[in-house]
Amino acid sequence: MAEDTSHSRADASGVSSSLAVGAQIRSDIIRGVHSPGAKLREVALAKQYAVSRIPIREALRALEAEGLVESRAYSGSMVAPSPVEDADDLFEIRIVLEAATAKRAARRVAELGAEDAPDNQWQRLREEIDEILATGDIVIRQQRFDDLAALNTRFHFAVAGLSGSLSLISLLRQISGKIEWLYSLNLMRRGPQAWPEHREIIAAIDAGQEEKAAEVMARHVRRSRDSYFAMMSELPSAT
Repeated sequence: MAEDTSHSRADASGVSSSLAVGAQIRSDIIRGVHSPGAKLREVALAKQYAVSRIPIREALRALEAEGLVESRAYSGSMVAPSPVEDADDLFEIRIVLEAATAKRAARRVAELGAEDAPDNQWQRLREEIDEILATGDIVIRQQRFDDLAALNTRFHFAVAGLSGSLSLISLLRQISGKIEWLYSLNLMRRGPQAWPEHREIIAAIDAGQEEKAAEVMARHVRRSRDSYFAMMSELPSAT
């Protein structure tokens, strides 16, 4: 008897749709299309993004888990406040977390080197990183800085993927939305400086140098933190 795959195809289509629209809403929140505190009504969003309400609802749940959306009883969903107030805490968490992912990724390189069979998933991730870095170089040359925040997030998630640690990946996912939001506020200053540092990080990982990979990653995040707060200090004070 032929297997009925219609339900599985429908499920896959629904997941794909919610992921795609979630990425669009996420980008629009970070770029300020949806301002902090703005209502996110399912009907209006479904019309805006040309999908049904079901993927919108699922996307909003995922964005709530990232801290970009807040849901309240009787008032629905709204864009979360800007993460500016939490910036110091977010950067401190990120320094520890991302240093751990880089160290774990370098250790995994050494472990894989001792194995006979290649790890295809690791190889795909490593190739993705090369593609991300090359794309970022083009984006910077063309001064398309709005595209850099998403590429930066992809790079750091790919490094976490190289670590092979589901726990570290999960923890990074919980703060990634707010980190990308903060990063987007300082793209013009920090973006062109930060991007070449990614190659130093991946070089240490490729060499299996655990301590150096952790050190270089931590320094990279500290520089982003320092640049962010320098930028904030130059903004005119509210009166």
